[in-house]
Amino acid sequence: MTLHPLTLPENEVHLWRANLDALRSEQTRLLDLLSPDERYRAASFHFACDRERYVVARGFLRTLISQYLACLPSEISFRYSTSGKPELDGALTSSHLQFNLSHSSHMAVFALTRGRKVGVDIEHIRADFDTLAVAQRFFSAAEKEALLSVSPERQAQAFFNCWTRKEAFVKGTGKGLAFPLDQFDVSVFPGQATELLATRPDPEERRHWSIWPSTSLLGLPARW
Repeated sequence: MTLHPLTLPENEVHLWRANLDALRSEQTRLLDLLSPDERYRAASFHFACDRERYVVARGFLRTLISQYLACLPSEISFRYSTSGKPELDGALTSSHLQFNLSHSSHMAVFALTRGRKVGVDIEHIRADFDTLAVAQRFFSAAEKEALLSVSPERQAQAFFNCWTRKEAFVKGTGKGLAFPLDQFDVSVFPGQATELLATRPDPEERRHWSIWPSTSLLGLPARW
């Protein structure tokens, strides 16, 4: 795995996608880049495939950041919000680099920007997932109504549209699932524009955020 020095202007967000299983041959080298607490977390996974994917994802994240900040991956230290969102710690905070990552099954996505909050989510779509039960518990009234109006054969896609957008937003805020998921609405329908439609109790909050589907960003920077 070879990366080169990367630049990140303040008005761009860069999105990277990685096949974690394809990078498994790099696992030993990437493990050496991790901090003691990351290695401890890796060792806590029961299944080897989960442990290996965690190591590759965190090692790849460190490698990416090092290319943007012109430092060694091992020089990067993280601090964590109360929800567990990682942020740069120490001298590198002056770079104003913000990032987020998500992985599901063998795929991972990484979002990086400067001076702005960012969140990202990826989910493996499962047709056998009880989408309606989860939606009933976590979605807003408007989102539940929208989901129920979608034909059964498209409900899985609509559900995961909604879920990934909601996850990305709350991760971006830094609050994670401590942010009430029924206090904002995102677009649901397959083919509908990806949007944050409403925020409560402050309706103006939605104006401070943009949501993009990953397919519109991969391969090119997105600009504000």
